[in-house]
Amino acid sequence: MHHPVIERELELKLVLSPERSIPVPARLLYLTDDPYAVHITFHTGSSTPVNWTFARELLVEGVFRPCGHGDVRIWPTKVDHKAVLCMALSSPDGDALLEAPASSVSAWLERTLRIVPPGTEADRLGLDAALAELLAPTPADELWMRDPWPSDESADGEL
Repeated sequence: MHHPVIERELELKLVLSPERSIPVPARLLYLTDDPYAVHITFHTGSSTPVNWTFARELLVEGVFRPCGHGDVRIWPTKVDHKAVLCMALSSPDGDALLEAPASSVSAWLERTLRIVPPGTEADRLGLDAALAELLAPTPADELWMRDPWPSDESADGEL
């Protein structure tokens, strides 16, 4: 089965202080065989890129209103009259505040939602089929379902 991948390269801004930010190349990645998640890879200039994965639903909601708590918080705002999406990421390695162009993120999200509409993610996973297969009775189950202990009511309570 073909699992489409929806990618988008874009430049985010890593906010260092209210006056200072640096550009960070990033890649948004959506894998239809992992339909609930979005992946963002940041190329920070170090040898290993930084990868974050969180719920697609969180990013979709974050385009419209502040959402998330803990490790990932997302909210829309305007910076210099441009719509941006702020992402506050916390990890044991540190915290980062990133600004993404809202239009680019929204366009990419729309592509993911066209390919896997909200509410159909489970179909992509084939969970129903896998569960049905797991739960299908097998000949061995027939043995388990029989009462292994014949009724001993005739024993009149004697041991």
